[in-house]
Amino acid sequence: MDFLTIVLLLLVGVGGGVALGNALRGRSGKTDVRHESTLLLERIEKVFKVVMAEGYFSEIYNYQDQKKILYLLNDPKKAMIIAKSKVLVGFDFAKVRFRTPENGTKKLVIESFPQPEILSIDTDYKFYDIQAGILNHFSSEDYTQILDEAKQAMNDRALQSDLPKIANNQIQYMMYQLANSMGWHLQLPEAEQKELEALKAQTENKTDRPKQLQAEQ
Repeated sequence: MDFLTIVLLLLVGVGGGVALGNALRGRSGKTDVRHESTLLLERIEKVFKVVMAEGYFSEIYNYQDQKKILYLLNDPKKAMIIAKSKVLVGFDFAKVRFRTPENGTKKLVIESFPQPEILSIDTDYKFYDIQAGILNHFSSEDYTQILDEAKQAMNDRALQSDLPKIANNQIQYMMYQLANSMGWHLQLPEAEQKELEALKAQTENKTDRPKQLQAEQ
């Protein structure tokens, strides 16, 4: 057997060994990924909540945690979160207190009406620029805290916006129109009644203005 034949046999052997090794590694590198989930229904509650306003918000939330190593050197970690939320504002009608006069007149007296509240916040979070410290790493509790604080910031921002006022105007005018269509007179608490009268006047002015323009033409 000459030298060339020996070299060819060695190359074939090495090539076969590499191919076999790659095949085995490829087979062993395949992972069996399984996803399991368990849905538990804790309880069902009957509610009478009505959504009257919907708002969309975007918030950039910066998280920073300064930690000292041996009480001397700062070891900060930080993250930037962009949150986009859909906020639903409405009323819990289980809190409404009302009565009808005993004389049989078609009058609905609202004695107490709840304040608008946030019924739900549907938020999509995206993390950007996550920088952990040398020893100050992010834990699962940190991420939970970050999301809770970002959601609370979104909740506060929604309450400070015009959503509660819009929802309040919506529900008052809706109740007025519903009662009026059934031949009933609606009486709200004093403060809410003044708001309703102002809203009715504003709506009637908007309705009458096109008619006046048509008459002038």
